[in-house]
Amino acid sequence: MTRLCMLLLLCAACTDTPEISQETAPEGVEPQYFLTTDNTHNKFSAAIPPILTVPSGAVVEVYTKEASDGQFTPESTVEDVQNLDFEPIHPLTGPVYVEGAEVGDVLAVTLHDIEIGEFGWSAVIPGFGFLADEFTDPYLHIYTFEEGQTFVSMPGGARIELEPFPGVMGVAPATDSMLSTVPPRTNGGNMDDPHLVAGTTVYFPVLVPGALFSIGDTHAAQGLGEVCGTAIEAPMRIVYEVNVVKDKPYLKEPQYGTDDYYAVTGFAVTIDEAALKATRYMIDYLEAEHGLDRTEAYVLSSLGADLHIAEVVDVPHMLVTMHLPKSVFD
Repeated sequence: MTRLCMLLLLCAACTDTPEISQETAPEGVEPQYFLTTDNTHNKFSAAIPPILTVPSGAVVEVYTKEASDGQFTPESTVEDVQNLDFEPIHPLTGPVYVEGAEVGDVLAVTLHDIEIGEFGWSAVIPGFGFLADEFTDPYLHIYTFEEGQTFVSMPGGARIELEPFPGVMGVAPATDSMLSTVPPRTNGGNMDDPHLVAGTTVYFPVLVPGALFSIGDTHAAQGLGEVCGTAIEAPMRIVYEVNVVKDKPYLKEPQYGTDDYYAVTGFAVTIDEAALKATRYMIDYLEAEHGLDRTEAYVLSSLGADLHIAEVVDVPHMLVTMHLPKSVFD
């Protein structure tokens, strides 16, 4: 039995860690550091001490809890929605201190592997959601997952493909205050962007020494916007790699990319303001990384880039992204 198999079995046996189907990380990527769901917190703050210290280039395997922190189980019913306590919401695995990460640097987090746990849930929670004033009755749907499952069936016959990703990722903000994880911020946080799947590298501005990276609120599937307030919330196993990047002063808020595109994010309390920020950040990127002047970058953003509304559920906080295909430079 391999070391990874033994660790997976041990983690599955932990009371707080759900059984998760065994898969291996992409070829050539082997975890070097391991965290279970015993290592969680649900605030963003520089005052939360790290539970793991790793060098730049480290590959870390973590387990995450679902967003309710155990308040929902496979046996839950709609009555449990009425009793949901928001205080434990968003348990995050971490923080992880990355050696060499200094204020002003960038932490690049590459998502190598994401595996869904044994169950998930979606809900309408009274008082929460983009249309909270219109949908006031509680709703809960429980999903169970089998190894190799690629989609779920919804009431009414709809079929939703499973595309797991972490809803919350972020570094610590430069404050000792215990900040809620609900809104997105400069440090990342509750971005709820379904593009952040395996194979994506996310770039965070380092705001405190060591970055103090945390991850959680894992989603098995979600549309852009997450309008009802929840995705398919599920526990997961994630393998990610952290690298410290120097000399990118233009990166003020999280950005991300794949082999196919590069994207910037902008958060604000209105869609308009968030879209303006995202557009300016794309111009900054094109100017810094591709040598365009600002007018050329502005025109290219208009012709080749796409604005996306990534997240609207945390009213009034909005997240807008702009994607630019890398093929425009081929």
